[in-house]
Amino acid sequence: MFIFLYTLLLFHQLHTKAGNTLCRIMGDPQYPLLSKDGDLTIGGLFPVHSIETLPSFEFTQKPQLISCSSVYLRDFRLAQIMIFAIEEINRSENLLPNVSIGYRIYDSCGSRLSTMSATMGLMNSPEFGAGYRCNGQSPLHAIIGESESTATVILSRTTGPFKIPVISHSASCECLSKRKDYPSVFRTMASDYHQSRALASIVKDLGWSWVGAVNSDNEYGNYGMTIFLKIAQEMGICVEYSVKFYRTEPEKLEKVVDTIKKSTAKVIIAFISLPEMGLLTNQLSIQNITGFQMIGVKSWITVKSLITPNSYRVLGGSLGFAVKKIIVEGFADYILKEFWNTAFPCSQTDGNFSQYALSCSRYEELLLLKNYNEDVPEQRYASYVYKAVYAVAHSLHILLKCKEKEGCDKGLTIQPQQIVEALKQVNFTIKMGDRVWFDSTGGAVAQYDIINWQQDSDGSIQFKSVGYYDDSLPPHQRFVVNIEKIIWAGGQLEKPRSVCSESCPPGTRKAAQKGRPVCCYDCIPCAEGEISTETDSNNCKQCPREYWPNAEKNKCVLKTIEYLLFTEVMGIVLVFFSLFGVGLTVLVAILFYRKKNTPIVKANNSELSFLLLFSLTLCFLCSLTFIGRPTEWSCMLRHTAFGITFVLCISCVLGKTIVVLMAFKATLPGNNVMKWFEPKQQRLSVLVFTLVQVLICVLWLTISPPFPHKNMKYYKEKVILECSLGSTIGFWAVLGYIGLLAVFCFILAFLARTLPDNFNEAKYITFSMLIFCAVWITFIPAYVSSPGKFTVAVEIFAILASSFGLLFCIFAPKCYIILFKPEENTKQNIMGKTAYNYC
Repeated sequence: MFIFLYTLLLFHQLHTKAGNTLCRIMGDPQYPLLSKDGDLTIGGLFPVHSIETLPSFEFTQKPQLISCSSVYLRDFRLAQIMIFAIEEINRSENLLPNVSIGYRIYDSCGSRLSTMSATMGLMNSPEFGAGYRCNGQSPLHAIIGESESTATVILSRTTGPFKIPVISHSASCECLSKRKDYPSVFRTMASDYHQSRALASIVKDLGWSWVGAVNSDNEYGNYGMTIFLKIAQEMGICVEYSVKFYRTEPEKLEKVVDTIKKSTAKVIIAFISLPEMGLLTNQLSIQNITGFQMIGVKSWITVKSLITPNSYRVLGGSLGFAVKKIIVEGFADYILKEFWNTAFPCSQTDGNFSQYALSCSRYEELLLLKNYNEDVPEQRYASYVYKAVYAVAHSLHILLKCKEKEGCDKGLTIQPQQIVEALKQVNFTIKMGDRVWFDSTGGAVAQYDIINWQQDSDGSIQFKSVGYYDDSLPPHQRFVVNIEKIIWAGGQLEKPRSVCSESCPPGTRKAAQKGRPVCCYDCIPCAEGEISTETDSNNCKQCPREYWPNAEKNKCVLKTIEYLLFTEVMGIVLVFFSLFGVGLTVLVAILFYRKKNTPIVKANNSELSFLLLFSLTLCFLCSLTFIGRPTEWSCMLRHTAFGITFVLCISCVLGKTIVVLMAFKATLPGNNVMKWFEPKQQRLSVLVFTLVQVLICVLWLTISPPFPHKNMKYYKEKVILECSLGSTIGFWAVLGYIGLLAVFCFILAFLARTLPDNFNEAKYITFSMLIFCAVWITFIPAYVSSPGKFTVAVEIFAILASSFGLLFCIFAPKCYIILFKPEENTKQNIMGKTAYNYC
């Protein structure tokens, strides 16, 4: 009960005090680092110091303010350029005439806690406290800042409910492009989406497919690396590892260093904020981990504080993207003048600074820390602060309905939301010539210089520009890099290689290694009949049907066309035996013609003998039609000539066989059978047998004649140019008719082999037919199984073998008697007991 009454009493006292006061500061306020009064006020947050010291929290007394140390000159200069731009606007007669702009600039100390504290200082200061003003100063109209993406996110989330516009000069996290979450955030710097794409582009263009990735574990690093990894995957770049850490996590930093040490990738994408980059560089230097090609981002690539003798062993040759360098005209002279006036004499304090500004000794310390004059020309971020201030001024100019010579309407009340809407419409050009406008995400166009860390002859480290990336240009002109000007990691002049697997040359394809990224692969030669014409082909493509890969398998060439040539060894041998057969046949014919009146020539119808010799000559000659390039006419000629000449030949042999049989029958008493098979009838039988074959050939040529055909069935790498049979029935009909006559002739000759004549020709005909049939029976399987030109060779061999068999078996014995035993070439010896001249 006592506690309840005490609580009611305490609540009543607090309520009574609150009713008497509009607002009350309960603790020590955080005052701005730099400030100036004006009709309109712009806030600023910059990490002027980089180290914060937290007070002790004893919970027995009011906590002290957070103290900051270690001046960060870059952002102090950015705070100065904000002031420079505001004073330049205040002096302008065209922009916000008769309206003065004031400023309140806070130090965020480069930490999340201090950023929140500074933001609350801007929001809840005596000048602006939840809608109540404790004095006559104007409310906040816009905030310029912060320098880091994480700090900007904190700032934006705090100011978001009040719809106060935040214009950041260097926060580039893609997360800030989400208008739903950050509707009042604008940036004079492009989103990291473009920087991540530019990183992937430079890796791809320089031929690196195997990289490592390290990022800060904050909004800036996480969002930037996520975009890079996505685009890298689309471009075919493999990431061996992707690790992250934050500046307050030494254990994670140790793991990152260990991962880098064990990796095989020679290129590291360092999407890291400046504090983390300093820690990583220091650890790599301590452990002597060098030789890696660093690819950096704008947060650290041009920061001179990273340069030390040890760090250059790690970062020497680094490549990276820095924001486009634009010199703000007049700022260098302004800042030097301000330093001089502030430092000498110390007793004279510029009226622009509040009583809470840095003391005189701090300025003297600042000048001792670094030669500021050398650093002033490096104004990569300065122009972006300059643009941000002018963007706010132009939006206010629109809202106050400012007119030339008439000035602005100061009586208008400007709400922060109005400035947000006006910022979406601004489109102007600053005095340096750059156009300022914001896209639908509140960002600006991406413009980067490609920076390379190089060491001059005097040992000094320089940030050399070796190219650029400009998103405002056409796609084919956006990215330009001069490789010849680059000094690579370790001071090398030759570009380092960073691939998991070497490139697969044309003629091979990539085969992914199981369980590894797609950039790790084996190079597999293309299969038979396939080629690849490009390096690192994923697949081989099939050559067209009449083409075949060359030896390197990188080009399809016409397949070799194969047919039996006159000039090759096999062709020469066959031609020789063909002509040799013709020669022998002609010699036999000449011999028979000269001895035509001798009994041995006259013994069996010399007319059939000469016709047989003529047909044998044609048989030898027709084999030549099978040699050479097949054409439409040669294909028809070779088969029909072969079929007709052989039928003519077999018809003559058949006629001679019948003559022998008839002659034996004629020797019997009272038999006059020879009158039915006189020479006239013999010639007629040969003609009839031959005409039957001619008719078969005419039908064959009419219905489906032979034709040249490219056979690709037997060989993959060459084309067999051969004569297709057209109609197989026609071909086998021709052969079948020849075989039928040969078998018939063989049977008759076999029956006549035992006739009692001293010179019985039937036994030689029997033997010749036996050879003929044996040759052509073995020809069939050989013809079917022989590929390509060997099929033709087999056919020629069969023609020559059967022709030589007929020539030797029938005419060799007669020639032998004529030439070597003329004494046996008598009528008595030929006729023997029969003494019957049937010739």
